[in-house]
Amino acid sequence: MVRYDSTDIKVLEGLEAVRLRPGMYIGSTGEKGLHHILWEIIDNSVDEIANQYGNTIEVIINKDGSAVVEDNGRGIPIDIHPVYKVTGLELVFTKLHAGGKFDNSEYAYSGGLHGVGASVTNALSEWMDVEVYRNKKAYKMSFHSPEINGKIVSGAIKTPLQELGATKKTGTKVTFMPDKRVFKKAEFDAETITNRLRELAFLNNSIKFVFTDKRQEDFETVEFYYENGLVDFIDYVNECNDAAKNKIIFIEGEVDKFLLKAAFQHTKTYSENIYSFVNNIPTIEGGFHETGFKAALTKTMNDFARKHNYLKAKDPNLLGEDYREGLTAVISIKMQNPQFEGQTKSKLGNPEVKNYVESIVNEKLEEFLSRPRSKSIGEFIVKQAIEAGKARVAAQKAKQQQRQKNAMVGASLVGKYAACTGKNPELNELFIVEGDSAGGSAKQGRDRRFQAILPLRGKPLNIMKVTKKERIYENEEIKTIIAAIGTDTEEDFDITNLRYGKIIILSDADQDGFHIRSLLLSMFYNLTRELIREGKIYVGMPPLYKIEKKGVVKYAYSDKELDEIVQELKSNYTIQRYKGLGEMNAEQLWETTMNPKTRTLVKVNLDDAKEAAKMINTFMNDDSQTRKNYIFKHANFNKIDEFAAKYGG
Repeated sequence: MVRYDSTDIKVLEGLEAVRLRPGMYIGSTGEKGLHHILWEIIDNSVDEIANQYGNTIEVIINKDGSAVVEDNGRGIPIDIHPVYKVTGLELVFTKLHAGGKFDNSEYAYSGGLHGVGASVTNALSEWMDVEVYRNKKAYKMSFHSPEINGKIVSGAIKTPLQELGATKKTGTKVTFMPDKRVFKKAEFDAETITNRLRELAFLNNSIKFVFTDKRQEDFETVEFYYENGLVDFIDYVNECNDAAKNKIIFIEGEVDKFLLKAAFQHTKTYSENIYSFVNNIPTIEGGFHETGFKAALTKTMNDFARKHNYLKAKDPNLLGEDYREGLTAVISIKMQNPQFEGQTKSKLGNPEVKNYVESIVNEKLEEFLSRPRSKSIGEFIVKQAIEAGKARVAAQKAKQQQRQKNAMVGASLVGKYAACTGKNPELNELFIVEGDSAGGSAKQGRDRRFQAILPLRGKPLNIMKVTKKERIYENEEIKTIIAAIGTDTEEDFDITNLRYGKIIILSDADQDGFHIRSLLLSMFYNLTRELIREGKIYVGMPPLYKIEKKGVVKYAYSDKELDEIVQELKSNYTIQRYKGLGEMNAEQLWETTMNPKTRTLVKVNLDDAKEAAKMINTFMNDDSQTRKNYIFKHANFNKIDEFAAKYGG
């Protein structure tokens, strides 16, 4: 085994200003930032094991809300660093940019290249205990963030390194309590953690992940291990897609210490979903690895089409978007010194990666398609792309005809759309409201200076089931929404024409409302994805209950909030459970759902695009029972029987 001790740990700067400006390091102090400090510890364990040290990572959320991450790697070095004169463990958890990943000698590929992970998690925790199992001995060191003379000292040593005794184990165990002074309302979400561990298991088919949420009364331990890696990933994403599917294609290759693995499958659907990762980090905004994959796929498939006479000499090449219709792809690269745009590492900025990916995909995909048994797979892709090309042309004609009919935006919106008077698009808001009844209340209750209302006549078109693309642009509801927003769609999308800084989906808190919200999100995701990426799409959260006592009215937006209000009021109150937005008058709708000072909005983002696509596929599945089970598991609305059992209503 290669020597690994404290000399392998490099220090770039000390731990400063993390608590003062946590957003610089973890993005936010809400739920996303809370999970970020957990990801940093998990990523350190993944880096250790992905580089062939150990095979298991266990994550536990304790009853008190603290988190545990344990791996069976080599264990963080505990010897004294020759320069800094402290243990390697202390350096890792008290100094920014301290770790064994900077010169590639210990970790060939690492997601934690910024080196701030462990120390930032420590700085933003009330306390942290680290146990190291190394050299047949167990060691422990504790940290805390006490308040001294009115000032919080972040990540200070509470108990110096101590030897606990002999052990046969190897690895590192980190237990930490997120600081409620930083994360005031955030709690770890079991589903968010489950999704991330499942994703990491797909990307690292040599690692077993074990998760336990001990906050649940009847908690269970779940394990994730996928021997087939990315192929299993594609199977999982497309599991509930009942359309015809092609065989999953898997390719891998290496160029100059650059590793690529990619798996993809074409289905008889309209949507395109590409999930990319760099050293296990999701790159939700893409980058040069996605660009290279798309370019190689287009070139190789056009060459295949010409070789087998699907395209004649006089025919133009098919476009990349034609070959990507119905595509689900996972691209995972491992590289040294990746350059990410932004601290959140959402887009890969290394230009040389495009050529690496293009070269590998061109070579490996051409090699795959040249096999006799693979010809039918290539034919499936080409035939679908040819049909997609025809549909693209037809859709463009349909869009052009609609533009000509509606040169003035109001022409297609009279009678349903209530515009606002504000001239600054960034300050204006568009509410897409379910039903005429709620639409009427919203029109009366809004602030017409900056709030526009667009009521839907019924459920939007399910574009996941559309077989002819032009049908999308012939649909009345979609035409109306796109005309109101102003950006156009797909290749014609232009965000500079956006008429509203916020587009807010406002639907009932029931099954139908959840269905409508999902259909709209599916539409935005597939036609105007940039709006989600730019943070323009929101979901309005109407209250589930109205609680009144002696003329004082309170609103509850969740069952938990209802319980808290009821406990506060104790007795002699009345509860009204809202079945829909139409039950609220204009004043109530403004006060609870539309007033910027009192409302709750949830911004839609692409962080979990993979799960969003799976949800849409599940929800749009023809199996009604599968759909119903999913709704009742995930939708945040109260169920009649639970309400009646508790409050007799």
